[in-house]
Amino acid sequence: MNTKNVLIICGGGASSGFLAQKIKKAAKEKGILLNVKARSEAEIGDYIDNIDVLLFGPHLKYMEEDLTKIGKEHGVPVAMIDQTTYGSLDGDKALEMILSLLKN
Repeated sequence: MNTKNVLIICGGGASSGFLAQKIKKAAKEKGILLNVKARSEAEIGDYIDNIDVLLFGPHLKYMEEDLTKIGKEHGVPVAMIDQTTYGSLDGDKALEMILSLLKN
């Protein structure tokens, strides 16, 4: 499997940055090639053509419809990270979610 690119967006990028690091660590432990970036929602346009999965924090639920539309237009699966996974920075759980999205 070639390296997959994942973008996590949130308001400022701090908490999602920590989660991105945890996901990278979980992927590395499982031998999965994954590039994970955390950015603010304003930067989606800079990355959408170069990613395989778009995730967003639960506090951006109000943007779900717009993000899903952008994802469909670019053939990128989009999902909200659930509050528990996001709040606990659970890299393993988030990785499961990413792998599930990549299978579909």
